[in-house]
Amino acid sequence: MNFDIIVVGSGPGGYVAAIRAAQLGYNVAVIERESLGGICLNWGCIPTKALLKSAQVFEYINHAADYGIQIGSAQADFTGIVKRSRGVADKMSKGVQFLMKKNKITVINGHAKLNAGKKVVVSENGQNKEYTAKHIIVATGARARELPNLKIDGKNIIGYREAMTLPTMPKSMVVVGSGAIGMEFAYFYHTMGTQVTIVEFMDNILPREDADCSKEMKKIYEKSGMKIITASSVQKVSSSASGQKVEVKDNKSGNIQEISCDIVLSAAGIMPNIENLGLETLKINTTKSGHIEVGDFYETNVSGIYAIGDVLSTQALAHVASAEGITCVEAIAHKEGKFHHKPEKIDYSNIPGCTYCWPEIASVGMTEQECKEKGIEVRIGKFPFSASGKASASGSNAGFVKLIFDKKYGELLGGHMVGANVTEMIAEIVAIRKLETTGPELVKTIHPHPTMSEAVMEAAAAAYDEVIHL
Repeated sequence: MNFDIIVVGSGPGGYVAAIRAAQLGYNVAVIERESLGGICLNWGCIPTKALLKSAQVFEYINHAADYGIQIGSAQADFTGIVKRSRGVADKMSKGVQFLMKKNKITVINGHAKLNAGKKVVVSENGQNKEYTAKHIIVATGARARELPNLKIDGKNIIGYREAMTLPTMPKSMVVVGSGAIGMEFAYFYHTMGTQVTIVEFMDNILPREDADCSKEMKKIYEKSGMKIITASSVQKVSSSASGQKVEVKDNKSGNIQEISCDIVLSAAGIMPNIENLGLETLKINTTKSGHIEVGDFYETNVSGIYAIGDVLSTQALAHVASAEGITCVEAIAHKEGKFHHKPEKIDYSNIPGCTYCWPEIASVGMTEQECKEKGIEVRIGKFPFSASGKASASGSNAGFVKLIFDKKYGELLGGHMVGANVTEMIAEIVAIRKLETTGPELVKTIHPHPTMSEAVMEAAAAAYDEVIHL
């Protein structure tokens, strides 16, 4: 039961690390206590996008007349929508199973605990089995964070898992938190017909996004009938047979309002899964926030033990976990002569973030506020999709592209987008920043017409006073 590399956890960090290790010639095992693919494939990224697609289709049908198409009244089959989402997740998990077999990776089911001497004890059905490896990678991910006064009970106060599989659609919902998880579920349920209220502790929804994006989304959602309360905190939730009563306190005035709803969704972030892993036994260093401390190539303070993904303090995103897994394994292989060059360190300042509500939000790099705080002189170009021919033709012309350039050198410091399918457009900005393309070069980069992506070129042109279509 000896392996070259054991990966604990099979999410987008773990299974990708395992496959890359197998490609480099290592004998690899993956330990998973639930389903292959982890939270992302089974309870996160993938099934939520299936739900959101159903919501978008429902929205299209309800606005068919706007496209000159007359149809009867549409009815949402909530159970069928949830069933489709679970089917998509199941298919993707089976795809990971196929990749494990294809790459000759051993899959071990159970709960893993690290022991001294590079050993892992796996518990399943009351039985323990011990495995050893030269290298062990911890990729156990994260779970929903529980607020002290908002304990998730799975019925009255739910987390993202329960939100994906509710037996019936609630008539009303309070969503606590307006990050990606909160905003996506708020859009889904609101579009399905639930009366949604978002409560956000910070001054703006989507608090990590550029302020212009936050303001735009607030305007769009409030216009659609959603209620948004910012700079406020949930004090307590009282449950009764008639539903939930949520006490919300204004952080500035101290005033309290009471909101009645059927169910409360806690979307107040995530916390790393590091309990009962044996980290204390091996004296692996962790931070005050509960994240594992690692070096540039993800080795902990204990030789041969590594960590990647949401157990770290880096961005809790699937694509970050995958990149960390590949980089970690390639660094191991380089030391052992199995990989031809030392891998490049990940540039965490150039990680794209995406929120898949409708319209979508996508961003990378610095916000305008961050540039101001650092005293950087900038050029800012903004191009609204209301001036885009493709956006108008598609019937989705809300939002904009905003680009921020260093005034002196023309470096693209940040890109921020709100609009239809902008999550498919942000990769261009990531590549431009990595390649150190300047603003004037981007202005002269010909984009196809008519496309949504033209707005990138136009926003760059706006920053240099060369915009044509404004």
